[in-house]
Amino acid sequence: MSEQFKNFLSQFSETNATLDYFTDFKKIKSNVNKISIKLNQLNYLIGKENLKEAISELYQENSNVFEVLDILIAIRKNKKAKTFNNNGKVVLLDTYFASPEGILEYIDETGLAELFRNKDVTNLVDYVFGIEVGLDTNARKNRGGDNMSKAVSLIFDKAGFFYKKEVNNTIFPEIISLGADVKRFDFVIKTKKKTYLIETNYYNSGGSKLNETARSYSDVAPKINQYDDYEFVWITDGQGWFTAKNKLEEAYNIIPSLYNLTTLEDFIKKIQEEEVLNF
Repeated sequence: MSEQFKNFLSQFSETNATLDYFTDFKKIKSNVNKISIKLNQLNYLIGKENLKEAISELYQENSNVFEVLDILIAIRKNKKAKTFNNNGKVVLLDTYFASPEGILEYIDETGLAELFRNKDVTNLVDYVFGIEVGLDTNARKNRGGDNMSKAVSLIFDKAGFFYKKEVNNTIFPEIISLGADVKRFDFVIKTKKKTYLIETNYYNSGGSKLNETARSYSDVAPKINQYDDYEFVWITDGQGWFTAKNKLEEAYNIIPSLYNLTTLEDFIKKIQEEEVLNF
């Protein structure tokens, strides 16, 4: 590992999380509101000793309310979860919701029946709101990337640069090396010297995605940089990279314009000297 890259890696920040990073309450509220009517109807089961009878009554009234039973065990409907049934067959979770008998089996064997009888849960809308808060942690990686985009935007704004966001490569027909695939760049900045196509991301934690990203950008950069009027720029940060530093170092040696939030000021100075244009 070169000393230059070691220095680059040592500058990576511990976090870019602002307080709104941890929980997206607007999205959570929206998710709960979509099913709140059905959840309120399912509240009928809470406190009932004879759940078989209560389920049958509710099923006759409106069988559709049971479509939301999956979220009660923190499973989203679009996940198409599967399970072994009592006959030893693999079935989709929502097949239990097709009959009162299946619903009772589902409620009994998931443990929901005890929660209902004992009134451990008193309101399913509030209960699901809590589940959604827990599930929302899975979206934090995406919010880390959003925060990075916001941070870079603020830096560009402070420098007084004109830039465009979310730009498809199709508006640059001369870059034929990217092939038929449409690629969207986070930012584009044009100066009197060249046009910079910029990608940004931030990784708080490791994973296979980091290696894939480094490999992808290592492939894209030379394809763009072969044109004198264009340059690929990658701005990344986050200590998740410590788990994939070998692949990042490979990219560092391939991509001339690779910056973190600390070294980004070097890029700012560079394009200030070239004079940013409106386009």
